[in-house]
Amino acid sequence: MRALAAVTPATDEPLWQTPVPGGWDVSRQRKRRDEARAVVLAATDPANPYGAALPWPEREGPDGDPAAGHKPARKAGALVVLVDGAVVLYVERGGKTLLSFSDDEATLPPAVDALALAVRDGALGKMTVTKADGEAALTSPLGLALENAGFRPTPRGLRLRA
Repeated sequence: MRALAAVTPATDEPLWQTPVPGGWDVSRQRKRRDEARAVVLAATDPANPYGAALPWPEREGPDGDPAAGHKPARKAGALVVLVDGAVVLYVERGGKTLLSFSDDEATLPPAVDALALAVRDGALGKMTVTKADGEAALTSPLGLALENAGFRPTPRGLRLRA
């Protein structure tokens, strides 16, 4: 019995022996923003492993201690944004509060872009973010990433319409 993941379906050759046009450098990892894969899921979706098979990542506050305040959970109406399988954003029910788990330039912009795309495509309706990581969305570090993705400042926070 052969392992299906270890052979190519067309040639029945092992993957490590299949020639690739231009060669294949295993050491090159996807680091560019346009190559990161971001997906928006319901927090309760079985495809989201966090809060079920995996624990939620620890969030640090500005002083380096564990962050207080809102905590992520698998709740109806909540969303997660995964980039290459890692949770980057947690959107509480109603979309007014966001929690981020990364400030990495390679993962945060694709996550925010995927969230904005879900709003623009009509999957989420309009979204007004009032708090991001426990701060006012307009003044938080996450606010700049939201604005770059198309969210616009309003007196209540950062809003994006479908």
